[in-house]
Amino acid sequence: MRNDRRVRRLVVDGAVWNWTVRQRVKPDYAGCRLTLSFFPEASEASAGSGRRRLSLVFAPGPDRMVSNSYFEAGTVVRLPDRSRLNLYEPGTARRLFDAAATARGIRELERDLEVDGWPCFAVVVSG
Repeated sequence: MRNDRRVRRLVVDGAVWNWTVRQRVKPDYAGCRLTLSFFPEASEASAGSGRRRLSLVFAPGPDRMVSNSYFEAGTVVRLPDRSRLNLYEPGTARRLFDAAATARGIRELERDLEVDGWPCFAVVVSG
């Protein structure tokens, strides 16, 4: 059995970021969340203002689904065009990081930041 909770590495412009995917399951599907989080490697975080994290949160909504046992773990789907991304894939994580960084100038993250992941999803699947 694979460990889907492991921390993985991503190198962006010489900076090392760690990333992980977490799933919060609630009895009511509307309360479920998939979160893709990025945080600088410990050595780089200590050079700045301490531990900081960027979290892209994917919640179900109109025309949006997150995996909750029906399909592959870590998958988010936009229903009108059936576009899907699996957050456990390293290429997907990198493209979502780049989309968030471009939209918010996040490469120099100064504090914990939690944002809606769906706008980044739209950038990734359209590009």
